[in-house]
Amino acid sequence: MTTKLGTALITGASSGIGAIYADRLSRRGYDLILVARNEALLNALAKRLTDETGRSIEVVVADLGAKADLARVEDILRTDASITLLVNNAGIGATRPLLESNIDKLDDLIALNVNAVTRLTYAAIPGFVARGGGALINIASIVAIAPEVLNGVYGASKAFVLAFSQSLHSELKDHNVRVQVVLPGATATDFWAASGKPVEQLPSAIVMNAEDMVDAALAGLDLGEFVTIPALPDIADLDAYEAARQKLLPNLSSSVPATRYTG
Repeated sequence: MTTKLGTALITGASSGIGAIYADRLSRRGYDLILVARNEALLNALAKRLTDETGRSIEVVVADLGAKADLARVEDILRTDASITLLVNNAGIGATRPLLESNIDKLDDLIALNVNAVTRLTYAAIPGFVARGGGALINIASIVAIAPEVLNGVYGASKAFVLAFSQSLHSELKDHNVRVQVVLPGATATDFWAASGKPVEQLPSAIVMNAEDMVDAALAGLDLGEFVTIPALPDIADLDAYEAARQKLLPNLSSSVPATRYTG
């Protein structure tokens, strides 16, 4: 018998990574609020998981790129005191170079990957703090630290998610609110087809099964990781990256220019 852990609200929950999070979290003992645009897929997933786990599962059909729909989900996060976990998974990808991209589609990408993540987080976090605990999982991407790999606007949107999470991790450390940011590499979902590059065109050696990715991310959560990179073989490399960042911090602001600029 699993322990009831409260309610997890998952965005982009109808398929792929979000649907796998729904499966895993319901089996861990969470009730669920599933948010996505596809009502039929959401209802089918909710029925299956309710039958298999006995958990309470609510479906919210919403396009988080639309202000009215986003506001409805924000209101749920502000008012439902049962919510203990927010998984910001919904997002849009882009694989084409900037010079081949449609600016209106990139604007939609920014609205979902940046604006929606920000607004949903700010709707949830005050309640977590007031209730003495909660957790936030933000799904970013390895392009947050390697933006040259894919479209730069997509990379910049995921760099925002990483930086935003970093700030929250520091700000909330004394409030019993966990923050995890997940940086998947190439993952076998419909993300690739939707962004114009079918996953079949990628080298199979770099593409991770979506279930393996989510299971690794949740293992990272259990280990207390702030940043989880499911494919990274040696955690010491990530620790060294963070140590280098920390070394920079005291010297990033000064009353005088560095001597290399002053002769």
